Amino acid sequence: MPLHLYNTLSAQTELFAPLQNNEVRMYACGPTVYDYVHIGNLRTVVAVDILHRYLRQSGFKVHHVMNITDVDDKIIKSAAREHLSVKDYTTKYEQAFLEDAAWLNVRQPELVRATEHIQKMAEFIKGLVEKGFAYRAEDGSYYFRIAKFPAYGKLSKKDFAGMEDGARVDLDEYDKDSARDFALWKAPKPDEASWDTVIGPGRPGWHVECSVMSMEALGESFDLHAGGEDLIFPHHENEIAQSEAYTGKTFARFWFHTRFLLFNYEKMAKSLGNFFTLRDLVLRGFKPSSIRYLLASVPYRTQLNFTFDGLQQAASAVDRLRNFHLRLTSGHFPAGASEAMTELARKTEDDMRAGMDDDLNTAQAQAAIFEMVRAANAAMDAGDFRAEDTSRILAALQKFDDLFSVLQDDDAGKVKAVLDWARAGGREKDISSEALEIARAAGLSDDAVNEKIEAMKSAREARDFKTSDAIRAELTDAGILVEITKAGIRWRRK
Repeated sequence: MPLHLYNTLSAQTELFAPLQNNEVRMYACGPTVYDYVHIGNLRTVVAVDILHRYLRQSGFKVHHVMNITDVDDKIIKSAAREHLSVKDYTTKYEQAFLEDAAWLNVRQPELVRATEHIQKMAEFIKGLVEKGFAYRAEDGSYYFRIAKFPAYGKLSKKDFAGMEDGARVDLDEYDKDSARDFALWKAPKPDEASWDTVIGPGRPGWHVECSVMSMEALGESFDLHAGGEDLIFPHHENEIAQSEAYTGKTFARFWFHTRFLLFNYEKMAKSLGNFFTLRDLVLRGFKPSSIRYLLASVPYRTQLNFTFDGLQQAASAVDRLRNFHLRLTSGHFPAGASEAMTELARKTEDDMRAGMDDDLNTAQAQAAIFEMVRAANAAMDAGDFRAEDTSRILAALQKFDDLFSVLQDDDAGKVKAVLDWARAGGREKDISSEALEIARAAGLSDDAVNEKIEAMKSAREARDFKTSDAIRAELTDAGILVEITKAGIRWRRK
């Protein structure tokens, strides 16, 4: 079946199709760069990346935009506390986020930054005032008049009929049941960053930023808006209100929200202090590929309870996939083709697509690929796998990896980069022996390893087992696992 996605706006799973031609215009709420993001935030980033990848795999063109919130209440306070400008403060954490995303093999979308669009935001607010949806307070701040937008609450499905008309809230984040006129523009305070604009000096509120940037990049109506479930109210509700009040058009047709990542069955959050960053986990000896696999292992609309046992299982799953790929590409099989393997590859691709078409059921796609791995390995063990089966099975495996992106054995270099960051920041004591062992493999390129493997093969053919064992020990010390099989010598990074 074609792709069906759950739409938070309609509270139903619907057939997904773009508004115009074959191009999907999608906007995702990115990080507020006041600190390092935790893996709960990254779960949403990975889910949106898989959505993007699957849309492309399904034949759509994708215009994917993500914002960087580089000015808001938290940033203003944090920058002031450290006596830095907003730009100097946020640059560090924006770069850290982009590194984290790259280490998880997330394809970088088009980036838009709040501070680069402030004049447009001021003009947008001016337009809302002219239309009667916004007003200026005595201190020079501007607020959106919720009572003028009767559809308020249609995304969060909350009944705000009894809300107090004219009550205001200045905070960007507030109680989930609080419906008040929200700040579009905040008048400047002493020693606080501000900008001079057509509506006076100040800075934008958080909610107005995404409306302006998304519509500037994608148009007044676009196909899909994504984010974590914590953004449904008030952030996304407010985006809809101010955007549709301004244009009179539907803002985004589909709303895609990822459920919380839990730790000990509580929401992972910085406010609760129960969070891990990607860097924390890498320093403990976990590979970025294992973390990505775990974050994608449960469908995005199901809460995922993070455990270290689960992360170990994810690591084992990735190793199993890489070992299978190695066996496929380095094995020597009898000539010919097997009808059973052709059917296995076809069924695997069909089952993966059926799962992904069903609201991105990543668990079903993973189950399908591992059933293929089991059956193909059994055929190899029984001598029933043929040389021409390799390309067909590899093609199915590649379709899986086009989405999950864990087959490439590039963790060592990423772990080394995290270790370098930790040493530069005085966190050497947090570096585990496991992380050091993984990073050692980064010193050898694939070509260098292959040269040593060839030397090892030559030594074994000459029955010089002392030299062969010495090369193997050298590779092991460098974080390279070497397997000697009937089919030949295989290697992989730890």
